[in-house]
Amino acid sequence: MFAVQSPPTPARPAGRAQATRATLLGAARDVFAESGFAQANIAEVVARAGASVGSLYHHFGGKADLYLALFEDYQSRQETRAAAAVREARAAGQREPADLFLAGAGAYLRGCWEERELARLFLAGGGPTGFELIARRRYREWTHVNATLLRADEQPLGDTLVLVLTSVVAEAGSEVAVQDTADDASRLADEVLELISRIAQPR
Repeated sequence: MFAVQSPPTPARPAGRAQATRATLLGAARDVFAESGFAQANIAEVVARAGASVGSLYHHFGGKADLYLALFEDYQSRQETRAAAAVREARAAGQREPADLFLAGAGAYLRGCWEERELARLFLAGGGPTGFELIARRRYREWTHVNATLLRADEQPLGDTLVLVLTSVVAEAGSEVAVQDTADDASRLADEVLELISRIAQPR
């Protein structure tokens, strides 16, 4: 079952400049989640961060760069969650590609709920110019990782299977993020993983 928790506060990195950057990202996360990209105000981000406008532009160059940095950080955390789950599954003796994929997919879906404000923000669209291309590039990278995990080159229609399964998980993440409760999100994720298991390991 998914735990009920708020999106994680960025860890306090070493160094004053890095700490300022993390604080600005934390404030931007809240402002963008509340207002969306178009309506978000840089002054509000700076005020919540207790920083200066100059420091924001020093670290990010503007609102668009701040948004993209949030997206990249979010995607990196999702990748870390999935990779850690796959490692844990391997350590527990799992060897089947489909089982490893399911472990990673489950961690990804949990992340969609745990960071649902950000997940909803990025799924809503309306980001800066070029955001869709960056998101598409990330999706292609994710698909490539899944192709390796599922050993797509060793089975018929392997690439198509990877595309279908990755698309299912991505769409499920969108729905998990907008559920009303942790129980609803957990139930949906479990059902999606069960369906994926049947597709990837037909009986």
